[in-house]
Amino acid sequence: MASGTERSTERSPVSVADRSNRSAIEARDGLCSAAMRILVIEDDFEAATFLVKGLREAGHVVELAADGEAGQALAEGGDYDILVIDRMLPKRDGLSVVSALRAHGVQTPALILSALGEVDDRVRGLRAGGDDYLAKPYAFSELLARIEALGRRRSPAEGETVLKVGDLELDRLAHRVTRGGRAIPVQPREFRLLEYLMKHAGQVVTRTMLLENVWDYHFDPQTNVIDVHVSRLRSKVDKGFDRPLLHTIRGAGYMIRDAEA
Repeated sequence: MASGTERSTERSPVSVADRSNRSAIEARDGLCSAAMRILVIEDDFEAATFLVKGLREAGHVVELAADGEAGQALAEGGDYDILVIDRMLPKRDGLSVVSALRAHGVQTPALILSALGEVDDRVRGLRAGGDDYLAKPYAFSELLARIEALGRRRSPAEGETVLKVGDLELDRLAHRVTRGGRAIPVQPREFRLLEYLMKHAGQVVTRTMLLENVWDYHFDPQTNVIDVHVSRLRSKVDKGFDRPLLHTIRGAGYMIRDAEA
């Protein structure tokens, strides 16, 4: 548990350098080449709201945990690309969360946020298992750039750069989809949908899984938004090719697979 002095410093009222709409617009205009699923562990409501909103506008799927215990449980059970962890958290501080995750074999890249920005503080954060350390207050554009850098450094175990199913390829960094060498134009949401399906190739992906991981929704799985997007994606991925890759599993969900594999 951190001292009261650290807590008061950590909870500085200016926890983010720029809270204006301009930052959100800049983030949206500078979209990452590949959308990522990000877990933010932050208990300060204002800072968390700003951070989650900016990351979502930058094209990412974001989940939020408000304390260290909840954040650790989500990180251990979820398929995340990046973790953004505040250092001072209720129930369990950020450094102990990162240390516990590493001890349990979770190697998801972690960016630690803290008002404690001295060299010793940063060294302590990195030695605890953090992959990067950003001192508050910070510019959102810098935070986004650091997240992008962590995404580019992901090992194959955390997620391949290029996903393949049969002759279909999705390049997560170039944000490009091809089949049989032919470029397939897709919209950002279609790209995220296809990426999720290909990451789970050969597995049934339920509507609820798609809502939570592609749309970031946590409600009515009966909405037809998934059907519409899957239909559009199928027309682009399968139309004009000898065999279909995207399949509807009646009563269960969807699956992408190569029948000849």
